[in-house]
Amino acid sequence: MLNRSGLRPRWILGVVAIACLGLALFYWFPQVNRRLAWRLDFGLAYLRGVINPVGPMPTALPQPRLSVTHHPTQTPEQPATPQPTAAVTSIPQPSPTPLPNSIVLPAPLWEKQDINNCGPASLAMYLRYYQWEGDQFDVATVLKPQREDRNVNVDELAYYVRNHAGWLHVEYRVGGNLALLKSLLAVGIPVMIEESFYFEEPYWPDDDLWAAHYFLVTGYDDAAQEFTGQDSFYGADRKVAYQKLDSYWQAFNRVYLLVFPPAQEQVVQSLLGEDWDADANRQRTLEHSQQETEQDPQNAFAWFNLGSNLVYFERYLEASQAYDTARNLGLPQRMLRYQFGPFIAYFHTGQIDTLLKLTSYALELTPKSEEAWLWHGWALYRQGKTNQAVADFERALAENPNYLDAQYALNFVQQNR
Repeated sequence: MLNRSGLRPRWILGVVAIACLGLALFYWFPQVNRRLAWRLDFGLAYLRGVINPVGPMPTALPQPRLSVTHHPTQTPEQPATPQPTAAVTSIPQPSPTPLPNSIVLPAPLWEKQDINNCGPASLAMYLRYYQWEGDQFDVATVLKPQREDRNVNVDELAYYVRNHAGWLHVEYRVGGNLALLKSLLAVGIPVMIEESFYFEEPYWPDDDLWAAHYFLVTGYDDAAQEFTGQDSFYGADRKVAYQKLDSYWQAFNRVYLLVFPPAQEQVVQSLLGEDWDADANRQRTLEHSQQETEQDPQNAFAWFNLGSNLVYFERYLEASQAYDTARNLGLPQRMLRYQFGPFIAYFHTGQIDTLLKLTSYALELTPKSEEAWLWHGWALYRQGKTNQAVADFERALAENPNYLDAQYALNFVQQNR
């Protein structure tokens, strides 16, 4: 009897272990995984939020007078270009001929996004408009090898087009407006924008529900005052009111991505006008963001955009002050999942404690953010904690092996030990 009763628990444990193994193997079947992974991701995020509650983004302390320093590497948000001496104030004009009252471009085959995959899915639909044969997973394999990577930057999307759909041209600019969107649609060019998005259910207690989303604009209707677009989350041919789109677009400096055949380059250049030059585009957008802060001083997104445009011209102290104002007004919890100008500005102004605080906050919400790991590592490096900095750079590369800024940081620190 003792032997039999002793064997019974082992037998039960064996059955449970086999069942768990079977469930695990079943979970990793592609079709099953794609259906259930987002639920697992949701559950883990909520559990983290319960164990380590997510509060609002840290606000700013009084800022000391600091001198500007220079970071040993460049990032996509920090081009090594001088600040233009002449202010560019003109706004891109629509085409010389009157625009039609409505335009509806042929909608590419719609594709529902996989988890954390609105960027690759939207780009796949955009490229499919030009008869490209592929899907979001072709794009994601290159840009976000880790499925849990929650962000793809617009410069990464442009990189994919240049290197994997090189028969098309690609450009991206900031400071777009509704007239420009309609002008581009009128000549047959869809426009991909990054905008605000609100979840329908919280990912943690006190979640503010705000996130980022890419949207492919394919039409407009002046009578209805609506744009039509392909939304990888909500569905094909989604209607969005003009003013709602502009309001949601503002949170991302009104950035827009254009993909077009080489034969249309002169048309695009004509429509963009002075904004065809990237520096002139930033200068005009800088002035516009300054105007928006004056018109609506309580608009945190306007102040954040001002900071980002100042970072472009390496005016880091002014940028950090603009970011301070934005933080004090209140930014969404996930803001630093998608935009990293504050990390650059605080690093260059020597505000390392602030940089550590913000990158740590970002990593609480997004533990797999390669950008947050990179800048957390640079902060530790500035504090003389070289070994910890190296570990952070290696973690950034583990999250995204294609992240060149992290590889540069790792090489720089190892060569200067």
